[in-house]
Order: sequence, then C-alpha cells, then structure tokens
Amino acid sequence: MRESPEKKPKIYLNDYIGKLLEQRKQEVIKEDIINEFNQQKGQGLTSPTTITTTEETRLLMEYIDRTNLFTLSKQNEKRGKILKLRKFFKSKRNQQVEVYSKLGGQSHYKEGKVSTIGRDFVMLTNLRERVWIPYAVIASANIVYGVPNYSNSHQHYLYDNDLRNKLLRRFGETVSKRDLLKQQFFEESLQTNLDSWKETWIVVYGSDEGKKTGKIVSSENDLLKLSSWGKDEEILIKDITYIETIRLLSLLRHLFRQSRVQKLGKE
Repeated sequence: MRESPEKKPKIYLNDYIGKLLEQRKQEVIKEDIINEFNQQKGQGLTSPTTITTTEETRLLMEYIDRTNLFTLSKQNEKRGKILKLRKFFKSKRNQQVEVYSKLGGQSHYKEGKVSTIGRDFVMLTNLRERVWIPYAVIASANIVYGVPNYSNSHQHYLYDNDLRNKLLRRFGETVSKRDLLKQQFFEESLQTNLDSWKETWIVVYGSDEGKKTGKIVSSENDLLKLSSWGKDEEILIKDITYIETIRLLSLLRHLFRQSRVQKLGKE
C-alpha cells in the first residue's frame, strides 16, 4: 500500500507573524548606498535587480549577451555572422573601421567612418564618398591599425525635455523626421535606406561582376531603379554587392563618356 504523505503542521496567522518578526530581527541589514542617497534627496526606494553591485551586473549582462550571440552562431552560421557584424559596427559607430569584402570575385578593401548600421548593410563615409556594403559580402571587419579605439559611451544621443515629450506623445511623427532617431529606434534595410537617397548619383556593383551608374529614382518592391540620360534600369536588391556615390569630377567624366557614346551611335 502507498504510504499517505505526511500532513504539514497547521500554523495560524498570529504564529506566522510572530515567526516572521523574529526572523526580521535576526536579519543582517546590508548597506545600500544607492537607496541611502535617494532617501537623502527625498526620493523613493528602488529594489535592487541583483545581489551584486551595479558594475558587476552590467559586466554580467554583456557577458550573457555575447555568450548568447556565439551560441546562436553555432546553430545558424549565416544568421550569427550578420548579428556579430551588426554588434561590431554598433560598438564602432562614428569611428574609423576597415572592411574586407568580395567584389566581382576579387578581394576588396574599404576604410571609412561607420555612419549607418542597418538590418542587412552598413554605410561607411569618408571625405570623398559614402558606400553601402551588404553584410552578406563582408568577409572581415576591424578597427583601423594605429587609430585609437574609443569607448562608445560618447555615442549616446542626448535627449532634451522637449524631445522627450515629443517622443512620448508623437513618437512616429518625431522619429520619421530625424535620420539619427531612425537609426536609434529602427534598423533600416538596404532597400528603405536607399529610397531616402533619391536623386543621388551612385555606382552599383552586382553579383554578375558588372556595374551600373545612375541617379536613384526609387527603391521599393525589392528593386532599385536608376536613371541615366533618360534611360531607366532596375536592379534586384539581393544582387547588390557594393554601392558608392560618385564624386563630381567622376560624374562629369561619366556624363561626357555617355554623351560621346550616344553621338557615335547616331552616326
């Protein structure tokens, strides 16, 4: 026969309160300097998130985040690569980096300041141009040798009270008007980012080792539409491996070359 479980002794409310108060008397009160300071300022008490100090908690959170990232990479290498690149570029926002990628079957090197970190691309800028590089073609990324590696603590956006109120009451309207806020709250895709650069002259390199030059007309429905001398061309977003803006001198040379080709064609 199965033995019946032992019945727990009954305890009445008065006895329970008495025991609880006795335990409270014997409890070792740990000094909480944060709440002590809050009380001095007349502010309310806050519950600690962990038993450790705040700096230990921060370091532990970073460790857990990175551990999860590498664990995910083992299960899904392609997805893990994108997440690691995005994490790296976010930590180097507004800093100088170098990127190695495959362009037309050959190794390609680019150096620039991290300007925009998107869902599937990174934008680098320098004094002469800006470039868009999809994560899918990046083989390696690193900080530039000899350039100081700064902490990203200075990169946080400063919010004033007016901006705070606008974000609370008119979030969509406020964020949509500022590119910096878009980057803070959303991760744009290459398609949506290119659509915000309409009328910009660019050179687009494709997976077929060819390149096309033109002015951005639109970027939607997985297609980038370019216009050059009244001729429109469409490129699949997924086939793009590299994009760079054209400098004025290069643009004039390109337009002159196109003009000569058209004249020869008529003759």
